[in-house]
Amino acid sequence: MRVVIELKRGEVPEVVLNNLYKQTQLQDTFGMNMVALVDGQPKLLNLKQMLECFLSHRREVVTRRTVFELRKARERGHVLEGLAVALANIDDFIAIIKAAPTPPIAKSELMARAWDSSLVREMLARAAGENSGGIEAFRPENLPKHYGIQQDGLYKLSDDQAQEILQMRLQRLTGLEQDKIVNEYKEVMAQIADLLDILAKPERVTAIISDELTSAKNEYGDGAKDTRRSTIELNATDLETEDLIAPQDMVVTLSHSGYMKSQPVSEYRAQKRGGRGKQAMATKEDDWIDQLFIANTHDYILCFSNRGRLYWLKVWEVPQGSRNSRGKPIVNMFPLQDGEKITVVLPLSGENRSFPEDHYVFMATSLGTVKKTPLTEFSNPRKAGIIAVDLDEGDFLIGAALTDGKHDVMLFSDAGKAVRFDENDVRPMGRLARGVRGMNLEEGQQVIALLVAENEQQSVLTATENGFGKRTPITEYTRHGRGTKGMIAIQTSERNGKVVAATLVDPGDEIMLITTGGVLIRTRVSEIREMGRATQGVTLIAVEDGTKLSGLQRIVETDAEEENGAENGSADNATEE
Repeated sequence: MRVVIELKRGEVPEVVLNNLYKQTQLQDTFGMNMVALVDGQPKLLNLKQMLECFLSHRREVVTRRTVFELRKARERGHVLEGLAVALANIDDFIAIIKAAPTPPIAKSELMARAWDSSLVREMLARAAGENSGGIEAFRPENLPKHYGIQQDGLYKLSDDQAQEILQMRLQRLTGLEQDKIVNEYKEVMAQIADLLDILAKPERVTAIISDELTSAKNEYGDGAKDTRRSTIELNATDLETEDLIAPQDMVVTLSHSGYMKSQPVSEYRAQKRGGRGKQAMATKEDDWIDQLFIANTHDYILCFSNRGRLYWLKVWEVPQGSRNSRGKPIVNMFPLQDGEKITVVLPLSGENRSFPEDHYVFMATSLGTVKKTPLTEFSNPRKAGIIAVDLDEGDFLIGAALTDGKHDVMLFSDAGKAVRFDENDVRPMGRLARGVRGMNLEEGQQVIALLVAENEQQSVLTATENGFGKRTPITEYTRHGRGTKGMIAIQTSERNGKVVAATLVDPGDEIMLITTGGVLIRTRVSEIREMGRATQGVTLIAVEDGTKLSGLQRIVETDAEEENGAENGSADNATEE
């Protein structure tokens, strides 16, 4: 039978196949309980003991089968001996039967006389000479000694033999039928001798077991004429829920009051800067979006709380929702303590899924403290969360990034200042350490962004709360020691307001902007021209009255998105209300 499943456009074949494995008998997983009855008692065995018990069982089976076949062969040989004796004295047998008034009398007279048969005498003599058991080894069990061949060479018929002779048809007296009886008698005698040899030699029993196992392998194994299409895999694992999740880029959002959800990134199209954008999440008047990132459904998410604790989940575990839904309260996803909320989320993908030893988590707090901890220390989180950083009173975590010890770190404050220093200025610390001074802040100022510089060709995109921003070459941010007040990144004038976000971008990137009113816009970085550090910037998003820009996130384009963009053409250039 051949089954063909045709998939709809856009379906992932691997996910459909995994669903078939999971939900049907196409693939089955079973465990082996190595418990067996040994001498009538249940016993847990290892592989060697199991094989020994199996071979012992097979030896017993072969032995008992041979004993059974030997008993049947002896009984059949005994009957054939009687028929051979009758054929050798057929005229006398017929005369006695004709003269007897009844069958019982005829049987008694046949059993009363001793008969001579050279064939039977020779066969029994030959068999006795070849077998150490003598003639007795060829006689049925419990057969009295006064039946069968006697010491004088004559033969005494038993009750079974006489009864078989009386029931013999006349056609058996033809020459051909007589030859059949004689040949069968010779074959049975040879069979008895062979069965006795099997019981006398354990090596023959071993050879039979081997031949039978080889025959079963040739008939049912992979080496058979029709090769098995079902494969048996050792150490197979059950399919997990993740195996049934299609790989897909998702937009994960977290509101200020703790509502979290995910949406496919394909739901948002690129727009011209200054557009109104799409509604990303329905929020209450006192709530807004303050965390957003792009990740694959199979990526890990390290979730850092404002109390410096770390929680862990996969992107596919984040509930999906529409653009107008609020999502699921994050308190239902993690066992958060009173007053605790998730403030930083860090997707962990690619080679970092295995938590390599040469990578670090670089963290920064709102009061300017920084800390670098090896990534391996976060590889075994507990359900109740683990400590990521020990915070001072009134401090909270504002950023976390993955590093490999070879990059510069940049801190941005809400006052429009920035400081850049080598990450090796901060030594690796354990999870319980407090960290060191990264940026010197004035009264009322806070650090709002932590960036890890990748190369000198990138730009820094800064955005202010009133929807303005700019793109500045990273080369304009010179390296200084950690712990300084920093240099100007963007002017924080009355028009701009405070700085709310800063991120590293390339000309071909796209960004997502999010407002406190839940409006999201996706735009191209190339549409934002580069400016110097001391300028005020241009309009990035038109914020409505009573709302402010809360953050932005860079998007890395996938091949699928680029193809879709080419297909949509001019539609991508439209501004949506």
